[in-house]
Amino acid sequence: MHKKGFIFDLDGVIVDTAKYHFLAWKKLAKTIGVDFSEAQNEQLKGVSRVSSLEKILEWGNKTLSDEDFTNLMSKKNEDYLSYIHKMNASEILPDVSKVLDFLINSKQGIALGSASKNATPILKKVHLLEKFEAIVDGNDVAKAKPDPEVFLIGAKLLGMNPEDCIVFEDSVAGVQAANTANMISIGIGEKSVLHEADFIFKDFTEMPQEFIEQIISGQINKQ
Repeated sequence: MHKKGFIFDLDGVIVDTAKYHFLAWKKLAKTIGVDFSEAQNEQLKGVSRVSSLEKILEWGNKTLSDEDFTNLMSKKNEDYLSYIHKMNASEILPDVSKVLDFLINSKQGIALGSASKNATPILKKVHLLEKFEAIVDGNDVAKAKPDPEVFLIGAKLLGMNPEDCIVFEDSVAGVQAANTANMISIGIGEKSVLHEADFIFKDFTEMPQEFIEQIISGQINKQ
């Protein structure tokens, strides 16, 4: 049997925590007199907390002391955690569990590769933690996406070569990281946003099982 490594982003791929990030960042930005759009918010997806706040400050042409910067990041995380504390399995995105179960039954490697520093508690909340062989999150990496570090560590933990790995991502930065790592990049979301991905599906309900089978068998390769 062929074996591949499947690496999932968390926010916007497994669960829709992106909406909670947006609400928390929006609330924070308002306190420093910055407003930003949902279109701009796309640039924050898959990006570290530090880089996200730097972008917001840039959009508002604002500067902060190091102390205020650190305090704001902590406040944002507190707001975000207040949202995810209420999460449960109903927030798993459509057909994610079905795909995970198929990969497990097919004896494929499954890892999480997320910028989130809250990945483990979120997976516990939605009862998916035990389905992952390896978890790499914001606590484990020095470089944020689009740097491929998070995915390369994931591949190593799975015992796979990068070229035998497949990444599911909903962010531009994540797709770029997967491409840089020479992994098959599968965008989950809008084609207009994720056009750099090798393959794009609006969500997992649109991804045929045959497609995954062909990736495992090597009939489908990186574009």
